[in-house]
Amino acid sequence: MRRTPLTTAACTAALMLAASGCAGKESRGKPEIKIGLISPMSGPFAVLGISQQHSLQVEIDRVNAAGGVDGAKLRLVVRDSALDPGKAVQATNELAGDDRVELVVGPSLTAFYEAAKSTLERSKKLNCQPAVATGTFNGLRYGFRSQDQAELDLRKMLTLLRKQGVKSFGLVYEGDDTGKNTDAVLKKAAGAYGMRYLGFQATRPDDQSHKVYVEKLKKADALFVSSNIGGAKTMAAAAEIGYKGKLSGTSSGMQNIAFVEAAGDYAKGALFPAPNYEYPLRTDRARWKPGYRAHIEAIERKYGKNTGPKTGATSPKGTAIAADCVFAFAQAAAKAGGTDPGKLAAAMETLDLKADQTPSGNAIKPGTAHEFYGIEELHVYQWNKDARGWYTTEIPT
Repeated sequence: MRRTPLTTAACTAALMLAASGCAGKESRGKPEIKIGLISPMSGPFAVLGISQQHSLQVEIDRVNAAGGVDGAKLRLVVRDSALDPGKAVQATNELAGDDRVELVVGPSLTAFYEAAKSTLERSKKLNCQPAVATGTFNGLRYGFRSQDQAELDLRKMLTLLRKQGVKSFGLVYEGDDTGKNTDAVLKKAAGAYGMRYLGFQATRPDDQSHKVYVEKLKKADALFVSSNIGGAKTMAAAAEIGYKGKLSGTSSGMQNIAFVEAAGDYAKGALFPAPNYEYPLRTDRARWKPGYRAHIEAIERKYGKNTGPKTGATSPKGTAIAADCVFAFAQAAAKAGGTDPGKLAAAMETLDLKADQTPSGNAIKPGTAHEFYGIEELHVYQWNKDARGWYTTEIPT
């Protein structure tokens, strides 16, 4: 069969189509933008990584449905740190070296981020941290924090505890960078709040029980427990020995129903600081902040909710402060007119986003400190239980 030769124009068009297919472009679109997540997706703290993944994906879906960022669709790529600092650094090196990755979320946890942040800075890679509670972001150009800052959380809690008559307190926490930093803040703050600090009991990952640590601090009027998964063991130990003081989280991690599961009815009255967290409150959803409600209900539709097998306590299978990373990235890109790293970071600093817009229901105003949330965005919640089940109430501070 005789073939009809292609004209020059047709040949050029065919080559362009083939090239666009090889490059992963749509015929009239831009290459997709990758959003990288580095977090524990396996092991004892996998609930953190999975919750972050869900919230990031829901927000990415929303942004893509609205047209994407700078004409490009977003795609989430996930790397499992498995609570291994070596894997976290390796994943950081990989994503920092990928020109298609415009935003890195993580690596989660303070120690892992401390080991990785210089690589992200050298690579001019914008990054957002919804699970780094301690340390400072001052002096960083590309790093931003979307978690409640531990020092602000502790100030909020100490103010309330003093008001409630607490005279002494202690700390049970992992013996890692976050635990050491929390110890330093509490040690320094105790005198300013007119309280006695009874010390820091450093736990280990292989501890089967935290009973010995709680025993050493049983005379404290209040006990601060880790907001990581180890804090659930401390809550269980407090229940086991019949600790009589107040139990307090050091940051928003105690909203995890694993704490209630571990302590059972003993969790009633436990306090924790957190940015906006309306889900367990006994309030009509019509009164929730609109952006937060939309995000949580999208999580429920796509992924469902966590339900404690022993207590029946529930929580959404997502964490909205992670979604704030993508929301802020999209807003900054629109303001910068693209995804040039320097312009993007500068635009991120100048954001002033209202609480009713954001997925978390918190106002975002990073400024030069690169902190998404100020102390005015923090609340104190208390776990409670009645015939209808577990819920939280907000305690005025």
